[in-house]
Amino acid sequence: MHCAVALTNQGRLMIPGGVRQVAAMPWRTGGLLLAVLVIVALPYMITRGSSQQSFEAGELVTRSAEVKALAYRIADQTHAAESALQHLLADDPVAHAETTALNAEGTVPGLLDELRRMTADNVMQQRLVDQLGAVENGRLALLHQAIQRYRQNDRAGATQALRDADALFHIDDVTDKIVANAEETLQQRREAAKKQSYNSRLVVTMTAAAQLLMLLIVVVVSERQIGRRLQAEVREREAVQRSQMILQAVREPIALLDNNLHTLLVNAAFSELYGVPEESREEYLEDIGQGAWADEVLLQRLRDVLSRDRELWDFELTQRTIDGVERHVVINARRLQQRDSQNPALLLTVSDVTARALVEQQVMELNHQLESKVAQISDVNRELEAFSYSVSHDLRAPLRHITAFAQKLETHLGEGADNTALHYLSVIREASHRMAQLIEDLLVFSRLGRGALRLQAVDMQSLVEEACSFAESEAPGRKIQWQIESLPVVVGDENMLRTVWQNLIGNAVKYTGQRDIANISVSVQRSEGGDYEFTVADDGAGFDMRYIEKLFGVFQRLHKASEFPGNGIGLANVRRIVMRHGGRVWAEGEPGVGARFHFTLSAIEPPTASP
Repeated sequence: MHCAVALTNQGRLMIPGGVRQVAAMPWRTGGLLLAVLVIVALPYMITRGSSQQSFEAGELVTRSAEVKALAYRIADQTHAAESALQHLLADDPVAHAETTALNAEGTVPGLLDELRRMTADNVMQQRLVDQLGAVENGRLALLHQAIQRYRQNDRAGATQALRDADALFHIDDVTDKIVANAEETLQQRREAAKKQSYNSRLVVTMTAAAQLLMLLIVVVVSERQIGRRLQAEVREREAVQRSQMILQAVREPIALLDNNLHTLLVNAAFSELYGVPEESREEYLEDIGQGAWADEVLLQRLRDVLSRDRELWDFELTQRTIDGVERHVVINARRLQQRDSQNPALLLTVSDVTARALVEQQVMELNHQLESKVAQISDVNRELEAFSYSVSHDLRAPLRHITAFAQKLETHLGEGADNTALHYLSVIREASHRMAQLIEDLLVFSRLGRGALRLQAVDMQSLVEEACSFAESEAPGRKIQWQIESLPVVVGDENMLRTVWQNLIGNAVKYTGQRDIANISVSVQRSEGGDYEFTVADDGAGFDMRYIEKLFGVFQRLHKASEFPGNGIGLANVRRIVMRHGGRVWAEGEPGVGARFHFTLSAIEPPTASP
């Protein structure tokens, strides 16, 4: 529990940001700020807006005059160029006449662009400027043609080009339209400026009235706030008293210390645990509780909290308290600023976690015991696997001797052996062959538990198709209807997973041998945990669910060998492989109806090859 506290002049504990801070920020302050905003800022904004609008209106009026002047200037430039060329044609030398004619081609397009920019806010004027541009382009083109003919000494052609320009492109008509439109726009903008000026005066008058009203409201509200503040101070004192009652009732030890680690205030829980009187003042922390606080590391950390304003969080310490009990405690501390002092204070809280520490110790001991048991079990499993491998390997030699000497005995007897002797020898050979197969299966089972997993991306679709083809080749003439869903790519040991599919699909083919047409399906779905759940289902002999515990055991069979051949180790191999991949395997069946075998694998996406 962490409490933020501050001190009054009498050393009382109170919550900063509480009642006094609320009362210290009354509505009167907000009202005064609003009044200042309305009385000072609003008129300024309105006056500034009016000035801006007046300035903009003046700019619009000036722009209209500039539009007229620029339109006339464009027309004059064109006429001046044509006039200069006419002087040249009439052999009337004028200074710089040819230069004047040529300059029009360079200056008029720029003036047209400037005119377009100035009339960008008026669609009608833009259209007229576009017309003027078209006319100017035509006249300038003919002017250029006239200049070229003049230079070629074709005076008649040059004269004709000037006549065509005057006849085809009436620049003065378009210029007059632009000027007329500019005059109309200028008149409209002057009227708008007058209206804006009237509106501004009206707004200023209304603002002055609002200022007077706001001043009246501020006076009334201020008088009310004086009374409310007095009531807030009363409520503040009551809140401080309630805070002190809560602090004393809290069962977590709390102490307030000065910048020299002397007590300013302690609650009842702190007093009871460390034997310091509640009214104690100026008692050094290290002297409290018969040395419970004499830890130098803790004292230095507390000094750092005061000097560097670093909070202390969950500092664990073992203390022997006044009752002689050794307790595990967690200490938290933070610096507080006193209102009437420049020196900071330190808020100290203590949490007794003795019970939790004892539980954690017990858990650690239990974990240690569990690890020892797991290690023992692992050793036993390794010994059992080594034993099974050794026994299986050592049994091969005497078994080969039995088979060999049975063969030699049959050869030795030759034609003198009767049917009984031949039958006995046949039984010995078959038993030896079966025992050899059992030993081989046991060795495979042992290797599956000892070999390292070679994890890689495995295409389950390919493995299933391979297992189906192999099972069909082992059962020629059988009619089997396969239903195989699209299967994913998983991460696992490819050879081991191939063994899983060959066993499950091989069993499905074997136990549907009494069906004219066997139905076998392979499907996949996502389990609740997000893993892949694969299922192999058939409509074969099935099995009794009462014997489900024997189904995945080594050399356990639920059917007679005369009905369905096998050694009873295939499903044990399946279970071991799936468990080594972190999955689980189970089955459902009903005699005469069929069986469903399920196993799960992690749905981890295989890594993609780098391009």
